[in-house]
Amino acid sequence: MTGTVLVYVQHLLGIGHLQRARHIAAALAAAGLEVRLVAGGERPAGLAAPLGVEIFDLAPVKARDAGFRDLVGPDGAPLDDALRARRRDALLGIFAATRPDAVLLEGFPFGRRAFRFELDPLVAAARSRTPRPLLLSSIRDILVAPQDEARRRDIVRRVNTEFDAVLVHGDPRLVTLKRSFPPAREIAGRLVYTGYVAAPDPPPETADGRGEVLVSAGGGAEGERLLRAALAARRGGCLADSRWRLVAGPNLPDAAFEGLARDVPAGVLVERSRADLAAMLAHCRLSISQAGYNTVLEILAARARAVLVPFAAARETEQLLRAEILAARGAAETLGPDRLSPEALAGAIGRALSRPPPALVVDLGGAARSARLIARMIASPRDVRELVSRQSEVIIPV
Repeated sequence: MTGTVLVYVQHLLGIGHLQRARHIAAALAAAGLEVRLVAGGERPAGLAAPLGVEIFDLAPVKARDAGFRDLVGPDGAPLDDALRARRRDALLGIFAATRPDAVLLEGFPFGRRAFRFELDPLVAAARSRTPRPLLLSSIRDILVAPQDEARRRDIVRRVNTEFDAVLVHGDPRLVTLKRSFPPAREIAGRLVYTGYVAAPDPPPETADGRGEVLVSAGGGAEGERLLRAALAARRGGCLADSRWRLVAGPNLPDAAFEGLARDVPAGVLVERSRADLAAMLAHCRLSISQAGYNTVLEILAARARAVLVPFAAARETEQLLRAEILAARGAAETLGPDRLSPEALAGAIGRALSRPPPALVVDLGGAARSARLIARMIASPRDVRELVSRQSEVIIPV
């Protein structure tokens, strides 16, 4: 298989978007395609490029806090026109040098509206080039959909006029796009459900985690409250007969991490990150975490009993909806963030342990299926509409 794919991803606070894009990029490379991954956020230390994937880092932009309204550049100063122009020119330069057969935009046009300054020019450049590369949108199972009807109409218009397909990285047996984006029917001819995008390789074996209570905060940027509530519950005697391991995440501020690690009770470990967290989940006593995309997939794959405390600041409804869906299917105990306290968490822990291990099965083959679909589109560009329609009929109950 031959062809080149340009993948764009912008993460602002957590690292879930970046991890999902990396998994897809790795699958594309494994399918024999050349892959250029353009990352617009801060890349965590030690996060290497997948085999066969070349990563280009734009000047990093991140959200100052969970409100996602204040964006800052690499020096911590607000995003300004000079940095916008620098990033736009760099992105267009990568596109021109790469001459991709397909451009995969993570989140856009459903999200990342604040980055239209570089994405609109990229879309325009792609649509005006001959031969025209495929334009594909890559989105997770649940969106934070705009409440403004005009914004929704604009998304529908752009998908139907500018994009060849929208790859929905979820399993419609669990949740369809309509649940978080009501106009999904109006773009049905562009939608393809790929299954969930999980890590491509099985987790490495580890002896750690056996019988433990694992408390993980994903990227960690907004995990301090959960970690502190878990530590307080343990101090109060909750599951004191088990070792507790708190995995703070790479983005938890250093001062917060040091405060957590200081003077912990015996039998409690506080660690910054664990590459083998997925393996530890497979034989832990209980998982306590937020409800991010990657975290939930690891919990389901491990069939771990779980308490989910979804991140739900500002308009961030994605994790809350995912946690509610899993709770309704008996796959986890959910504790709303507005109810989080050491006592409430201890109660949720007791209820989670009274459940049998979750038996919910979801499709985790999304990375490989996305790669196969994109490769087939590149090989037969004139048949893309028919291919997407055929895939939709087989995979999507719209």
